[in-house]
Order: sequence, then C-alpha cells, then structure tokens
Amino acid sequence: MRYLMSLLFLVSINFRLKADVPSCHKTPDRFASIKMVKITGKDFTMGTDSKDAYEGERPAHQVKVKDFWIDIAEVTNSDFQDFVDAASHVTVAEQKPKWEELKKQLPPGTPAPDASTLVPASLVFTPISGEFDPNKMNWWKWVPGASWKNPDGPGSSIKERMNHPVVHVAFQDAVAFCKWKGGRLPTEAEWEFAARGNLEKKTYAWGDEFKVAGKYMANTYQGEFPKSNLQKDSYAGAAPVMKFPANGYGLFDMIGNVWEWTSDFYDESYYKSLQNQKNIVNPTGPSKTNDPQETHAIKHVIKGGSFLCADSYCVNYRPSARLGAAFDTGTSHIGFRCVKDI
Repeated sequence: MRYLMSLLFLVSINFRLKADVPSCHKTPDRFASIKMVKITGKDFTMGTDSKDAYEGERPAHQVKVKDFWIDIAEVTNSDFQDFVDAASHVTVAEQKPKWEELKKQLPPGTPAPDASTLVPASLVFTPISGEFDPNKMNWWKWVPGASWKNPDGPGSSIKERMNHPVVHVAFQDAVAFCKWKGGRLPTEAEWEFAARGNLEKKTYAWGDEFKVAGKYMANTYQGEFPKSNLQKDSYAGAAPVMKFPANGYGLFDMIGNVWEWTSDFYDESYYKSLQNQKNIVNPTGPSKTNDPQETHAIKHVIKGGSFLCADSYCVNYRPSARLGAAFDTGTSHIGFRCVKDI
C-alpha cells in the first residue's frame, strides 16, 4: 500500500495478511489493441461456504449480474504507456506523499515520519533470507523511484516487459485509465462472475483441482514463501499476459499473475450482511469501507491473487477470494482490467 504500507517501514506499523472459448470482439474506442468479451449475466453463487476459505469469503450467496463487456487480459505496460502519453497522467507512486493526507488513514497520534522519507516511491517484493514474520511482511521493500515504468526501482525498466501487466498503480490510477478508455472498473460481483467462467461453485476458475493433468493453470508461487520461488510454473514474478489457459469465457489471468482492482469498497463482513437478502441484482458493494484490523484505512476490494500467492501463505488464487487494499496502494503485484456497460 503506497501510504499505509510505506509506514510499515517508516513508523513501524504492522499489517495483517492473514469449454469452448467465445470469439473476442475489439472494443469500439481508442484502445483498438485491447480486446473485450461480452459476458451475458445471470444468477450465480458468489463467495463460498468452504471451511478452507478465509472468513471474508463466507457465506455463499445468490447474486445476479447484468450483461457487460470485460477486457480479456490485464492492462499491460504497453496499454498504460499509451494512456500516459495521451493524457499526461502521473501515477500516485510518482508523486510525493503528503503527510496531511497520509495521516487521515492512520490512528490518531501516529508520529509523522522523517520528511526525507516522504518521496515518490512504491513497494517492491524482495525475497528474504531471514525470519518469516507475517505480521511485519518484511518481504516488502519501500523503494524510492519505484513506479509503473520502473517496477523494481531506479535502473529497472519496462522496455522488455511491455506485454506484462502494469503494476504500481493505485486505485485512482486504474479508475482514470478505465474512464479515459470509455469504461470503468468492474464491481466485485462482475469480476467474480467473469472469473468463474460459467462454472458454478468450483474452487478454482477451471474446476476443483489446482493443476489439470499436471499443468499449472495460473501464475502463483511455488516453494517456501517468501524465500525461494521454485518457478515450477516458469515464472518468478509477473508473467506476460495470456501465458496461461483462458477460462470458460475466454478470459486470461483472472487468477494469479497480479491482483486486480474492483470498484467496491472493502468490508470484511459484507457477505454476512447479505446472507438473508433475496433478489440481489448488480450489487456495487457496501457504502463505506470496514476493516477491523485497519479501522482508518479507505480500502477497495482486490481479487484474483497474484504470483505471490502460495499454498503455505495467502491462498487467494480462487474466484471467491478477496482482500482489501488502500485506495492509494501501489505495489509490484496489483494491476487491473476494465469493463464496459452494454
């Protein structure tokens, strides 16, 4: 998280983690290179009742979504470069943090960090060799100069990663891109419906088995997290888009690779508030954010998991999985895709 997680390092605040493919259609706007698929909405089971799932994913509940268009792949560095060139957009990670804004998401009395640390920066995943501490999340490094175009910090480049998903994009960066494209971010319900690929109540986007015929179906983490990624799926970090099989709707990388922003506010207990409701159509999430572990943070739902999700930690490579990320978050494993109304 750009502001909140940066203070993990700056003021020692700890955080918790606990079929046939349909033909694609070109989107009728300025992004001719980005293809979209039309999703025909219907009723589906959102969330899960699995005892192995995280608390925020339960209970399962019936939801209906209407028809919409969705990008077949995550927005790439090439796509985002077109946007930045045309709109002169400056991402949150490229701007100097303002303490007056930063402290609004922190408990009253949180001491201000040294002014010298408030520089344009972002969080970069860095494998560790020492103690694994899930409370400190010490595999994240606050790197001055890290941004979408310098994803590993100064000296790194996207030159050889133009077909990789863009990362280090905060919620408002993703919103700005989708708006300029003529669309918007998906709601959590739309995203989950699309990710399931017309499979009902399955654990993964492709069925109930993590691997199919011994083949990895998504870019995740194999090995001892966060020390050693064995790269059994061929990738240590984010992969170029569309390198893993598409789901039943012809959508790539809905699971793994990078987390994806949705438009909904994050409320850990939101699903519980819906369990007795009937005829839920096109839900747009709660009216405000609520995370009991970070009560001052303004969070939106991210979905799909990333290349950092391992079977020993952060098992979020499932359609029902959900986490909240602060709106000003920009890390090396969060990206997005856009949708359009019919």
